[in-house]
Amino acid sequence: MKITLLGTGTSQGVPVIGCNCEVCTSADPRDKRLRSSVMIEEAGKVIVIDTGPDFRQQMLNAGNRQLDAVIYTHEHRDHVAGLDEVRSFNFLQQMPVDVYAEERVHRALMREFPYIFAEHKYPGVPQINYHEITSHPFDIDGLKILPVRVLHHRLPVLGFRIGDFSYITDASYISEEEKEKLIGTKYLVINGLRKEPHISHFTLDQALDIIRELSPKRAFITHISHRLGRHADVEKTLPFHVRPGYDGLIFEL
Repeated sequence: MKITLLGTGTSQGVPVIGCNCEVCTSADPRDKRLRSSVMIEEAGKVIVIDTGPDFRQQMLNAGNRQLDAVIYTHEHRDHVAGLDEVRSFNFLQQMPVDVYAEERVHRALMREFPYIFAEHKYPGVPQINYHEITSHPFDIDGLKILPVRVLHHRLPVLGFRIGDFSYITDASYISEEEKEKLIGTKYLVINGLRKEPHISHFTLDQALDIIRELSPKRAFITHISHRLGRHADVEKTLPFHVRPGYDGLIFEL
């Protein structure tokens, strides 16, 4: 299984025009973060979790010409706004893209992209096959996906475990019951927004607490804001098996 972190930033973490903070002015490419998303390649299939506003650029950066499925964690725009860009893959593959989301997220997508879900579609609009998911396990062409329920303040959000890889973003709370689903994970990607407390995201220290509890082989921090600081500075403060994620990071299981 090949994992590519397409984006590791947030709407508070992407480069801002005119910003003179140490992250925006950094020459380190690891500090140039687009909105959080991840790509999984396994058994000839390509699956992406979340398509934020930067989705088109992320797939161009990855040099990827294949997309079989999209899975959504939740309906916030920084995670869904790039859905329209699947039309490029419709053209390349001459087939619809499978989209997996909870019913609540589906309703939000229908409001945001009514032309995609219209009964009589305008020629050239994105073509998708929608599949409703819940907190129960499901599979995509034989690849088993285990949803992990987390809270983004009060909003229920899904993380996902796929084999030995787990992905948690936009979380501020994971119940003990849901943590049990993550036991044995070898590679964990988890959000750690900044050092200061936040109402709907784990801080870096809170993310590190969960990493210590689950004890994965490797862990990467994602959904990083500018306030966390420069990649090189943060990296020095972390345990040897934990690193800040960066756009384009690839690892294989």
